[in-house]
Amino acid sequence: MNDDSANGKYVLDAQGLHVWYGDFLALRDVNLKIERKKVTALIGPSGCGKSTLLRCFNRMNDLIAGARVEGKIHFNQDDLNSNDVDPTEIRSRIGMVFQKPNPFPKSIYDNVAFGLRINGYSGNVEEAVERSLRGAALWDEVKDRLNKGAQTLSGGQQQRLCIARALAVEPEVILMDEPASALDPVATLAIEELIRELANQVTIVIVTHNMQQAARVSDETAFLMVDENRSGYLVERGETNQIFTEPKDERTEAYITGRFS
Repeated sequence: MNDDSANGKYVLDAQGLHVWYGDFLALRDVNLKIERKKVTALIGPSGCGKSTLLRCFNRMNDLIAGARVEGKIHFNQDDLNSNDVDPTEIRSRIGMVFQKPNPFPKSIYDNVAFGLRINGYSGNVEEAVERSLRGAALWDEVKDRLNKGAQTLSGGQQQRLCIARALAVEPEVILMDEPASALDPVATLAIEELIRELANQVTIVIVTHNMQQAARVSDETAFLMVDENRSGYLVERGETNQIFTEPKDERTEAYITGRFS
């Protein structure tokens, strides 16, 4: 472990990461550090392993039949893939928001309280629910209908509810896989504004195909592409402004400027 990881600058640190699905090598030799309380965007063409990499950060690949992960990922100073690590606990500390809003078929209140209850939360659940909904910029819109079904919310509101659900257990990191791709422009803007606000509290890693979105919301950007065997690999990582204006690798420049996809 290097000094930067030890002193807390990086919350996640992938080293020599390889991911297989059966015999297919989906991701090869990725080395990537995720800086604490920053927004890191993962960009690149379809099939380059962005979502696969995201799932490595909270061991969601464990749930996929035939998936195999090699290499190291340190979460703070712990080996994320150690047999001593409880994946369920990891997923409460490293939350995830998916491409399509996936609220539970429960009330708005129960959606947010769910994670608290299964984690044995001993504090005031009502206060935690309100805090989480405020954190997701949703409280004022739903405070008078907390017992209504989550399905009564608009798509954008449902996605913010899913973010509130993730926030309720006070994670250190939130992973977001194309969180606004199913939303209209107004709801997308609300999610982007929320991401920037949340970065003051938690680390965020976001997968996006939208270059403008990556440029708007992220502090750091990592660009991945695929080799001749369709395996994803990391080309470069840097500050977002540098990646979009002065990329170090010509492949990054070609992608950013639309010369290949």
